[in-house]
Amino acid sequence: MRPRYTRLWDRRLDHYPDPGPRYRCLAVVVLTTIVLYYQQYVGGAVSPSVLAHFQISFRFYLNVVVVASVCGAVASLIAGLADRWGRANLAVWGLLLASVITAVGIPNAPNATVYATLVAAVGFVEGMVLVATPALVRDFSPQVGRGTAIGLWTLGPVLGSLVVSEVSSNTLDHLHPWQDQFHIAGITGLAVFVLAFFALRELSPSLRDQTMISLRERVLVEARARGIDVLAALRHPWRQMVAATIVVPALGVSVFLLIYYAAVGFFVIYFTSVFGFTQAQANGLGNWFWAADAVTVVAVGVLSDRVRVRKPFMAIGGLGAVAMTIIFASRATHPATTYTTFIVIISLLSASRGLAYAPWMAAFTETVERRNPALVATGLAVWGWILRIVVAVAFLVLPYVVVSASPVVDYGPGLQAITAHYSSQVATLEAIDPATRATLQANSKDVAAILAATAQIEARDHVTKAVALQRLLAVRAVPPSDRAYLAAHGTEVRTARKEAPVEWEHWWWVCVVGEVLFVPTIFLLVGRWLPSSARRDAEEHRKLVDAELARRALETDGAV
Repeated sequence: MRPRYTRLWDRRLDHYPDPGPRYRCLAVVVLTTIVLYYQQYVGGAVSPSVLAHFQISFRFYLNVVVVASVCGAVASLIAGLADRWGRANLAVWGLLLASVITAVGIPNAPNATVYATLVAAVGFVEGMVLVATPALVRDFSPQVGRGTAIGLWTLGPVLGSLVVSEVSSNTLDHLHPWQDQFHIAGITGLAVFVLAFFALRELSPSLRDQTMISLRERVLVEARARGIDVLAALRHPWRQMVAATIVVPALGVSVFLLIYYAAVGFFVIYFTSVFGFTQAQANGLGNWFWAADAVTVVAVGVLSDRVRVRKPFMAIGGLGAVAMTIIFASRATHPATTYTTFIVIISLLSASRGLAYAPWMAAFTETVERRNPALVATGLAVWGWILRIVVAVAFLVLPYVVVSASPVVDYGPGLQAITAHYSSQVATLEAIDPATRATLQANSKDVAAILAATAQIEARDHVTKAVALQRLLAVRAVPPSDRAYLAAHGTEVRTARKEAPVEWEHWWWVCVVGEVLFVPTIFLLVGRWLPSSARRDAEEHRKLVDAELARRALETDGAV
C-alpha cells in the first residue's frame, strides 16, 4: 500500500471505485473544467475595454487569439502523453497555473505584449485540460452512461461561457475596471484548485486501458487488469490513432464549432458594433445562448443513454444548427432586429448545437475505444490538436472577411465618446466636405474654406447663411485633438459601419458551411442509428459478459 502522503501526487486508484467516490471524481472533473473555461473566455466579455486599455487594434487582438489557439494545439499533443503519465495531475496543476495567471498576471500586465503572452499561457493550459478532463470522464463512465457523463463534461465550456456572461452582465455596470473580471475568475479557480488537489483521483493504467460497457463488468475489468501488458498496449500511439475514423470526425466537429468560438470571441463585439447594444446587454444575450446549451447537453446525454443511440441526435442537431445559423446570419443586415428576437434565435441555435455536440463527444470516445482503449488520451489529443488549429486558421481568415471590424472596433469607441460630448458640432462637421474639413484643419482662418463650409452646411441643413456660420463657429468648442481624430477616422468608421453587417453575414455563412460539412462525418463514428439494433447489440454483449463471469467463477471454484 502506498503511503498516504504520496496521494498528493500519486492519484492512482488500483480498484474501480464505488458509485459515491466515482461520482465525486466526475463532479470535481466537471467543476475543474467549468472554471478553466471560465478563465479562458473571460477576456471576450470585456474585449472592447481591453482593446482600449492597451491601445491595441482588433487585428492584434485576433492575433492573440490565434497564438493562444496554436499554444493550445501544441499542449493538446503533449497531453496525449496522459496515457503514460496519467490525467489527474495535468488537470490539477494546470488549474493552479491558469488561476494564478488569471488572478494576478493578466490584470497587472504592463503592456500589450505581456498581456498577449499571458493569454497564450492560459491557452496552453486549456489545451492540456481539453484532453485530460474528457479522458478522465471516459475512464469513470461505462459506455451505457457515457452520454450523461460526457453531457456533464460538456457543461465545462458551456457553463464556463455562461458564468462569464452572467458575472459580467451583472457586474460590469458597477465594477467598471475590466481587471475585476479577471480577479473574480482567478480567485474562483484557486478555490476549486484546493478541492481538486485533495479530491481528484484517476484509474490505474491497467484499469483504464479497457473498454467497459456497463457497471456489471466491474469485476471483469479488475480481473482482466491483472493480465494486461500496459506497455504493449501503448506502443506506436500516433500510428494507431491517426486514422480516418478519428481524424475526419474530429475535423468535422471542429468546423461545426466555428459558430461556438465566434460566440465566445466576438458576440460582444458583434452586438455592440453592429446593433449598438451595451457590453452588459451583449453579455446578457450570451446568458441565453449558454443557458440553452447547458440544458440541452445534459438532457440529450441522458436521453441518448436511455435509447442507446447517438447518431440520430447528432444529425437532428446538426441540421437544426444549419437552419438556425442561416436565420441568425440573415439578421445581420436588419439593424432594427429586437433584443427579444435575438434571444429566441440564439437560444434555438445553441440548443441545436448542444443536441449534436454532447452525443458526438460520447460517440467519439467510443470510437477511440474501438481502436484501442489504452490510447483514449492520444485519440483525444488528435481531436484537440485539430480543433485548435481550425480555430487558429479561422481567426486568421476572419479579418479578411469582416474587413470593417478593425476600424469599427479600433476607432468606434473614441468617436462615440466625442460624439456624446459634442453631438451638434459633430453633426455640423459631417455636413462639410472632407476636403474642406482638411483645409480648415490646416488653417482655421482660410476665408475660402470658411465660405465653402458655410455653404455646405446651409445646403444640407436648409438653414440661413447666418445660422450656418454660427454652427461652423460652434465647432471651435471641440478640442483640436478631437477634431483631428474625427477628421482622421470619422469617414472610415462611418463607411465601415455601413459595410459591417454584410461582412458579418458572410462570416456567419462560413459557419453554416462548417455545420453542413459536419453532418456526413457522423457516419464514420461507431454506434447504431436505430434503438432496436442497439438493444440487440446490448443483449448479445450481456450474454458474453454472463458467460465470462460464469467461466471465471468456475475457474475460481476449481482453484479452491
